[in-house]
Amino acid sequence: MTRRLPPLNALRAFEAAARLGRMTAAAEELSVTPGAISRQVRQLEQALGVPLFEGTKNKPQLTAAGASLRPALSAALDQMEAAVREVRSGEAGMLDVSCFSTFTVKWLIPRLYGFNALHPETEIRLSAAEQAADLDRGRHDLVITVAERGAQASATLLPLFVERLGPVMAPALAARADVRKPQDLAVLPLLHTRTRPDAWRTWCESRGASFPVQGGPAFEHYYFTLEAAVGGLGVCIAPWHLVMDDLRAGRLVAPLGFDESAYQYVALRRAGAHARLDSFCGWLQAQAREMPVP
Repeated sequence: MTRRLPPLNALRAFEAAARLGRMTAAAEELSVTPGAISRQVRQLEQALGVPLFEGTKNKPQLTAAGASLRPALSAALDQMEAAVREVRSGEAGMLDVSCFSTFTVKWLIPRLYGFNALHPETEIRLSAAEQAADLDRGRHDLVITVAERGAQASATLLPLFVERLGPVMAPALAARADVRKPQDLAVLPLLHTRTRPDAWRTWCESRGASFPVQGGPAFEHYYFTLEAAVGGLGVCIAPWHLVMDDLRAGRLVAPLGFDESAYQYVALRRAGAHARLDSFCGWLQAQAREMPVP
């Protein structure tokens, strides 16, 4: 029996617009223009003979027909996506991985050659984000992010390692300053990161230190702050996993060591068996286990 369905692109456009509530958001998700979404929705309305949206273009509202169609359409598209993913679940192909930009540059990329050597048939496509991507709405297979200590392992959450923080600086600056206790840092320029503005205050509280931590240069991302520390511009509070390679190479020193913070790094993965994803998760956990402890 021949199926009589409207064009699939029109159904996808309507579902995305209905689920996200805005034509622009649907256009971004489907990598087309908002005008294309509007045209495809109109095409679907003409094919069905009923309006699916009402109200203004800026705040479209679903009609009764649109509200009735959306859940079944979303479920059908989810089922199609799961079936396609299952067919593609061999080792060959691409994995989409999202993580914080500095984590990508300073920790993941320097180790990724090891995975590529073991699994040359799998391509890892990295995307950087300052906030954890949403697995349910995004295209990512795996998201590496931060959670509070104590997050329990599950089929979709893989604990990696506990974060450790400590002050780091260039060797030349450390030689001049002769830092032996937290209070010795008070006379040095303190570097800050806008994505983590409370790093100095939190570290001082954990060490029972009391000195002014406001002021000093502030950088947009941790990567810039770390480069400023390497360049001798001051001292920054840094996670061990982001600076251990620089410490080993002698570009930075950590005169007061590192202390565990209230956070841990975790990997959030798509549910279900998936050969490429299973291999990458196993490799990622092995890298976390093998990471030296300061």
